[in-house]
Amino acid sequence: MAAQAPATGGASRSLATRVVTLAVVVALVSTVVSTTALVLVSRQGNLNQAAVLAQHEVQQLADLDDQRLDPSAQSVAAYRKSLAARGTLTELAMPARGFTVTAPFVAADVDRARQGSTGTVERTVGGRRWMIGWAPSARRVALVAEPLTTPTWLTRRQGLDVALMALASLLGGALAGLLLARGVTRPLARLADAAHRLGAGQRRLELPTDGPREVAEVSAALDSLSQALVRSEDRQRRFLLAVSHELRTPLTAVTGYAEAMADGDIAGDQVPAAAAVIREEAGRLRRRVEDLLALARLEADDFTVTTAPVDLGQVVRAAAAAALPRARAAGVQLQVQLPPSGPMVTTDGERVRQAVDALCDNALRVLPTGAPLVLAAFPAAPAAVDGGRPVVVVQVRDGGPGLSASDLAVAFERGVLTERYRGERPVGSGLGLALVGELARRLGGRAVAEEAPEGGVSFSLVLPG
Repeated sequence: MAAQAPATGGASRSLATRVVTLAVVVALVSTVVSTTALVLVSRQGNLNQAAVLAQHEVQQLADLDDQRLDPSAQSVAAYRKSLAARGTLTELAMPARGFTVTAPFVAADVDRARQGSTGTVERTVGGRRWMIGWAPSARRVALVAEPLTTPTWLTRRQGLDVALMALASLLGGALAGLLLARGVTRPLARLADAAHRLGAGQRRLELPTDGPREVAEVSAALDSLSQALVRSEDRQRRFLLAVSHELRTPLTAVTGYAEAMADGDIAGDQVPAAAAVIREEAGRLRRRVEDLLALARLEADDFTVTTAPVDLGQVVRAAAAAALPRARAAGVQLQVQLPPSGPMVTTDGERVRQAVDALCDNALRVLPTGAPLVLAAFPAAPAAVDGGRPVVVVQVRDGGPGLSASDLAVAFERGVLTERYRGERPVGSGLGLALVGELARRLGGRAVAEEAPEGGVSFSLVLPG
C-alpha cells in the first residue's frame, strides 16, 4: 500500500506562509515605530523652525519700529502689511497708555517684552494654533502671531517620504521573508517527499544536503534510517528464506508419508516406520515454530522479565535431567559441573532455563557418538565489558566439530551459521542461538561463544552476580 501524506486541517498554514507573515509583521512593527519617531522628530523640527521664523519676524518688527524715523528704512506699516498678506498677525503695544492686545495675544506677552525678554510660545486660541513671538522696541512692544497649520506636523514632501519609507520597509520584509522561507522550506519539502517515498517502500534515496544545519541533521538522520531499513529488510528476507527452507523439508516428509498411507501405498508392517518418520518431522516443525514464537515474544514490547533469587545449580541440574534421554539415545556423554552450592543470582530462572535448553538442543544436533556435553555454572571474575561488576557464568560446552574464529564472532546472529554450514553438518533454523543472545541481553548480561576445552564450542551466559 502506498504511503499517504498526513492529513492537515484546513486552518493550518505552511511554514513558508508563517515565515513570510512573521517577516511582514516584524517589518510593519518596525515601520510603525520608525515612522512614529520620524513624525515626532519632524514635528519638533517644524515647530522649532516656526519658532525661529516668528522670533525673526518679531525682532525685525521691533527693529523697524526703532528706526521708524530713518528715511532709508522699510516702513513699519509696509512690513506689517507684508506679514498680514500671508496670515501673520502683528501688534505694537504701548503698555504705558494701557494698550489692550487682541487675541491671540495676551497681556502676559506684553509683560514679558516689557521686562526686556525676547521669545516665542505655542498657543491655541479658538481652535487655531499659533506661534507667538514678542520683543521690546525703544518705546513699544512688538508682537507677532504666526499661524501653525500643516508644517506643525509633516509637510507634503515629508509625508510622501514617510509613506515611501513605510512601503519600502514592508516590501523589504516580505522579500526577506520569501527568501528565508525559500531557503528553509525547499529542503524541508524535499525531505518530506523523501520520507513519503521511504514509507512507500523506496530505499537508497538521494537526500538534500543544503539548507540550515538543522535541516542537514534531519537529512542525515533520515539517510541513516533508510540504510537501517535496507539492512533490516535484507536480514528479514534472508531469515524468511531460511525459515521457509527449514519448514518445507519436514512438511514435505509429513505430507508425503500421510498421502502414501491414505492412498494405501504404505500398509501393514510399513505403517509404524512411516508413523515414526511423521512423528519425528512433526517434532521438528514444532521446535521451529516454538523458536519463532519465542523470538517474536522477545522482540515484542510486552516481553517481561521477572527477577527473583535463583539457584543456578538447580536450573542447570533440571536442564541436564531434561536433556539426558536424548543424550543417551545419541551416545553423548552428558556431564554437570557445579560448585558445592549455588551459585545464587537475582534473575529470571525460567528465561535462563530456556536459554540452556536451546544450547543443549543445538549441541545434541551436531555431536557425534561418544562426544562430551558439559553443563556448568560458576562465579567468575568480571571482564572489562562487565564494568567491574561481579558476574556468574552458565556454560554449555561440547566436544563437537567446533567453529572457526570468524564463526564464533557471529554465532548469535540470526541464521548466519545455518547458511554457512548447510549441507556440511546438521543445522537447524538458525533461531536457537539468536534466541540465546537476545535472552542474555534481556537478562542484563551477554552471550559469549568461545573454543571449549573439550575441543568443540563453549557457549556462555554471563549474568550480573
